[in-house]
Amino acid sequence: MIPEYNTQREQIKLKEYGRNVQKLVNFIRTNPDKEKRTEMATTLIELIKQLAPTVKEAFENPQRIWDDLYIIADFNFDINSPYPVPDASTVHKKPRPMGYPQSKVRYKHYGKNIEKLIVEALAKEDPKEREDAVIYLGKLMKTFYGNWNKETIDDSVIIKDIEKMSDGRLTLNLDKVREENLFEKLYREKKKPRNPNERPRNDKRSGHGKKHHRRRDQ
Repeated sequence: MIPEYNTQREQIKLKEYGRNVQKLVNFIRTNPDKEKRTEMATTLIELIKQLAPTVKEAFENPQRIWDDLYIIADFNFDINSPYPVPDASTVHKKPRPMGYPQSKVRYKHYGKNIEKLIVEALAKEDPKEREDAVIYLGKLMKTFYGNWNKETIDDSVIIKDIEKMSDGRLTLNLDKVREENLFEKLYREKKKPRNPNERPRNDKRSGHGKKHHRRRDQ
């Protein structure tokens, strides 16, 4: 008996059903009696529900399995289906290509949303609301920059970046920002929990880290 390799076999149409279901579909097609083919297809569907429980939609949408039989048979399946015969053109129809946004981000470490917030801040007419918006922008930008570079950015750089992105219409006093710490990050990085088995450096039992003070009379 000559072994049959997968490369020599017919390609599986729907892998979730397996090769044996595909062979049974092809066998049903060879029967000359349409009523008998319909009866055999109904039996095959009941068998699929037992052997392929991974097809969850089969219990919620029975039409799906009938449609899949047509797909397996390349739509050459003449039976009395309880559902409308699926259209082959819609099944093999390729999805439309999805377009990618073409707008460029000027500062990738801040992200596109910062530029949108800049526009919203410019729309505010009340001076206090506009200042609060700039402060919030500074907090966000400092946080995002830290996540991008894992470094601390100077407040003066943030103010200059806000001025550039707003064409000089949004600004803030640098001294006020530094004195009141207005650009504090929105959240702080969590410190790593200390290993309870790790001995502190200045543990008296180890003798390390112990300070020796000289006596005044020495």
